[in-house]
Amino acid sequence: MTHPSSTRSAPAVPAAPASAAITIQFVLTGIVWGSSFLFMKIALEGLSSAQVVWSRLVLGAVTLGLFVLVRRDSLPRNIRTWGHMSVLALSFYLVPFLLFAWAQQYVSSGLASIYNATTPIMTAVMAWLVFRVEKLGAAQIAGILVGILGVMVIIAPWQGLDLSQSLIAQLAILGATACYGFSLAYMRRFASHTGMSALVFSFVNIAIAATVMLLLTPVVALSPISLDPVIVGCLLVLGCVGTGVAYVWNQNVLRAWGPTRASTVTYITPVVGVVLGIIVLGEQLGWNEPAGALLVFLGILLAQNRLRRRPRT
Repeated sequence: MTHPSSTRSAPAVPAAPASAAITIQFVLTGIVWGSSFLFMKIALEGLSSAQVVWSRLVLGAVTLGLFVLVRRDSLPRNIRTWGHMSVLALSFYLVPFLLFAWAQQYVSSGLASIYNATTPIMTAVMAWLVFRVEKLGAAQIAGILVGILGVMVIIAPWQGLDLSQSLIAQLAILGATACYGFSLAYMRRFASHTGMSALVFSFVNIAIAATVMLLLTPVVALSPISLDPVIVGCLLVLGCVGTGVAYVWNQNVLRAWGPTRASTVTYITPVVGVVLGIIVLGEQLGWNEPAGALLVFLGILLAQNRLRRRPRT
């Protein structure tokens, strides 16, 4: 006779591949997004910042659009849904992409990837102060303050603030991560029950942002371009994979693990970004940048309640 518990546990076996697939997508997303700072830095050698954003959005939209056509997925028909998607297209893609691309003309790719790790802290602030979808305890507020301290260590005000392009670029990157935080909180508040698949959700947002850039083509095309195989390859990876497929992976992880666990991809991206910047571009970091990054990570752990003591069993 079969034991009842073994009968109930049998269906759980096929769930392992799905869980493994989500983990693989999570790791691949961190690697792709971490390397995107290197690809942007190289692409900026031949294109303007707006042209880089134009390329990655258009290529990402075309890539996801082909997947949507192959799968014959239907697009949303609710006007309100399109309105929410338009807000996310601007705040989650267009504006932060432009800020990151412009800023990387003046800061290293490794430093940009470190600042990108402030996204979970920005998300906690936006979810708490702006959209009121979360209540923060003392530990989480302390985490936000520690994260801010980490940012100050990275900026290193004791070295003097001369309002150079580098400092303004660092503030622009923080503006970009604030856009990400706003978007993730907005997504949770207004776009979590649209009924769209992860593929369609990502395609609609990126397609709207790409459409805006296509309308701006006469302005964007004014700057001269200089292409070579390396720059073209960087644009293809940045657009088709980083702005296309990786966002579908991220949506799958977000829906499987929830926003808190999914946002820990920011633990991977700065490591990849810093290592590639040092190996490929020969970039150097001061002591304050990794030290500030550690404080930011500590702030993330506190803001996400990951340092709570577990009760004894």
